[in-house]
Amino acid sequence: MADTTGSTTENEAQHPPQPRKASWKYIGPGIVVAATGVGAGDLVATLIAGSNFGYTLLWAAIIGCLVKISLAEAAGRWHLSTGRTLFDGWASLGRWTTWFFAVYVVVWGFVYGAAAMSSSALPLQALFPDVMDLKWWGIACGLVGLVFVWFNKYAVFEKVMTVLVGVMFVVTVYLAIRVTPNLPDAFAGLLPVLPDEKDSILNTLGLIGGVGGTITLAAYGYWVNAKGWTDTGWMKVMRLDNRVAYATTGIFVIAMLFVGAEMLHSANVAIASGDKGLIQLGDILEAEYGAATAKFFLIGFFATSFTSLIGVWHGVSLMFADFVARLSGKGRAKGEEVASGARERSWPFRAYLLWLTFPPMILLLEGQPFRLIIVYGVLGAAFMPFLAGTLIWLLNSARTPREWRNGPVSNVMLAIAGLLFLVLCVKQIWDQPWGEFF
Repeated sequence: MADTTGSTTENEAQHPPQPRKASWKYIGPGIVVAATGVGAGDLVATLIAGSNFGYTLLWAAIIGCLVKISLAEAAGRWHLSTGRTLFDGWASLGRWTTWFFAVYVVVWGFVYGAAAMSSSALPLQALFPDVMDLKWWGIACGLVGLVFVWFNKYAVFEKVMTVLVGVMFVVTVYLAIRVTPNLPDAFAGLLPVLPDEKDSILNTLGLIGGVGGTITLAAYGYWVNAKGWTDTGWMKVMRLDNRVAYATTGIFVIAMLFVGAEMLHSANVAIASGDKGLIQLGDILEAEYGAATAKFFLIGFFATSFTSLIGVWHGVSLMFADFVARLSGKGRAKGEEVASGARERSWPFRAYLLWLTFPPMILLLEGQPFRLIIVYGVLGAAFMPFLAGTLIWLLNSARTPREWRNGPVSNVMLAIAGLLFLVLCVKQIWDQPWGEFF
């Protein structure tokens, strides 16, 4: 078990790092986490919220971004203040964290790989309908993601993600402007009012918790280290970077809620949940604004899906490499090792890349096994309460230097996040068809 009595080195204690000035020129990991966390399914969930409730839940979408800011900031603060990785912190809490992560990362990666490839394939098939079947587009996307992450370090990865985020930004903002949002109604949506509908509380909590909330929030600290930020001198920079990340997420969410409210709610049009809902939206856009707008939207849909794919391929593989290094008895896992690029060249990193790419192709070709999907749903729902709870534990203990432990605001925000995701976890578990599982 790792030492739990703080981890600043003697040299750092005597010569604390000089704070860097928070500057826009450093922004990077935040863009990566925003792009990876917001997938096609998240945009559909926001569209459906706008379709069902108009602008009423705009406030909930904004609160969701604030909750994610607190979680990502806490993960980044742990990495910078202790010099240790998040998995090293989890390992210090007991073996149960290792077992949970081991099961989670194997099952989740297997099913998510297929979902990410399929999501990236849908807009490509819509753009080029006569080229090949959806499953082959999915396999092609997975292979491109594998090759890209395998042969490129973080710096190139970040630049490509930034370009794709730019595409996402232009497309979503263009659509929001094109549908001519009702600004007085939108401002009214900032008031915390629940829709007068059945299950409105759970629907609201789902919107708050759903957008941009995945294991990539935990990967943020690893991307911070991969950028070269490894000590407390980068704390102000990290916090600005994190706020930019979720301001960007907020723009995506608000833009898609505007589209849902104006195009779908006002016309009483329903779309399917999941990625196929965006294909339906593309058809609606073509009928309303022409083929050029529809194709422009599909390009943005692809950028949204593919950033999630390569983001997970890189970020979760970094976490898995750290997990294996910790299990192999190499001692305390440090941020400097992530910053050096050694993790990206390691066999565990590349082994998990292969796991995310090739076994999931079986699911694309053969269909998804029912029981595995249930286990995937439960584990996925349990991860966010696990993340929030363990961050509260780590950042209020002697494992974190006193100066960088949680203050009242951080504790309140993380507690709200933990309770929110615990409620959603219980609902997810309750909704599973357990009678058919056994």
